[in-house]
Amino acid sequence: MRQIKQSKKLQGVRYDVRGPILVEAQRLENEGHKILKLNIGNTAPFGFEAPEAIVADMIQALPEAQGYSDSRGIYSARTAVAQYYQSKGFRDAVVDDVFIGNGVSELISMVLQTFLDDGNEVLVPAPDYPLWTGAVTLCGGTPVHYRCDEDNGWNPDLADLEAKVTENTHAMVIINPNNPTGAVYSAETLRGMIDIARRHDLVVMADEIYEKILFDDAVHHHAATFAGDDVLCLTFSGLSKAYRVCGYRAGWVWISGPKHLAGDFLEGLTLLANMRMCANVPAQHAIQTALGGYQSVNELIVPGGRYYEQAKLAARLLNDIPGVSCVEPQGALYCFPRLDPSVYPIDDDQAFVIDLLRAKKILVTHGTGFNWFEPDHFRLVTLPDVEVLTEAIGRIADYLSSMR
Repeated sequence: MRQIKQSKKLQGVRYDVRGPILVEAQRLENEGHKILKLNIGNTAPFGFEAPEAIVADMIQALPEAQGYSDSRGIYSARTAVAQYYQSKGFRDAVVDDVFIGNGVSELISMVLQTFLDDGNEVLVPAPDYPLWTGAVTLCGGTPVHYRCDEDNGWNPDLADLEAKVTENTHAMVIINPNNPTGAVYSAETLRGMIDIARRHDLVVMADEIYEKILFDDAVHHHAATFAGDDVLCLTFSGLSKAYRVCGYRAGWVWISGPKHLAGDFLEGLTLLANMRMCANVPAQHAIQTALGGYQSVNELIVPGGRYYEQAKLAARLLNDIPGVSCVEPQGALYCFPRLDPSVYPIDDDQAFVIDLLRAKKILVTHGTGFNWFEPDHFRLVTLPDVEVLTEAIGRIADYLSSMR
């Protein structure tokens, strides 16, 4: 009998956040070890619960949520998303500009499947949320990584970005607030990025899932603000992080800009939406309540709030470790510390995080798993409470002291 093998389309596709490091963590758990998983931004295991109003509305809607919905999403959810962007100054946002999906991740795949032909290049930040690189590759495209500048608060290097545009570049991905660095891009940076897209006739794909998780005086600017009427902008967001409902899988993409030039693309996106029938209907009923109700996330992002205090603590403790530096995150749920190569000469950062896992039972993700160029970073999730986070970073510090 012939061997059954994976499709050649998967060659070059990686998702290291849940790759070999997670396999090793599961092996250790099967041996009876307790592993603290700081590799993924999953809010529920760390005591973050959905707002009661969201749960109540989903339960209330269950009897009416047993059948398929419109493939683009239920009308109330799409209306709520359109009205949300209207409230942000986008007066032209309408229901037909919105597609609801099973989280941003599904919509990224659907949009790229609709958009890309084999060999089309897409500019993706480095470091990135690796689903973007993996999905571009799976859809036949070529991800081209532009460098974000750690010395400039992880804002993208605009010169490097424009230097990587070719005649085959079709789109630019912007992740803001950024995963994995916690950067929140300045208005000047975003304006510069959109100007590059405008000069080279690129579609902008703006991943803004962390837009409500901001610290201190950080301000989130929608990419669509600068795209205006002449740059097609696809804005991705959802409920997972700000509303602590990762498992509900409720996200959206909003299309703005010259939609009259994108009719064929939107027809294709509708086709793919139809082929998957619809997004999870019960979770769609949560969207209107979430966007229109009390914004409890605001309690978490100020001094005394868990998101805020844990991010500040993590950055401070990491910077206290000799040979480690960490740009303090302005938003999101992560730190992306650097290990000074003169102190920690690491050639294989995946091997490093697996060794750390085995020694200290702490699971983090290596920096090259986010398509960073050098093996000198790792990503740490800042979701544990301060006591657990202090213990976790203390274990990391102990391990690093053995390497010096």
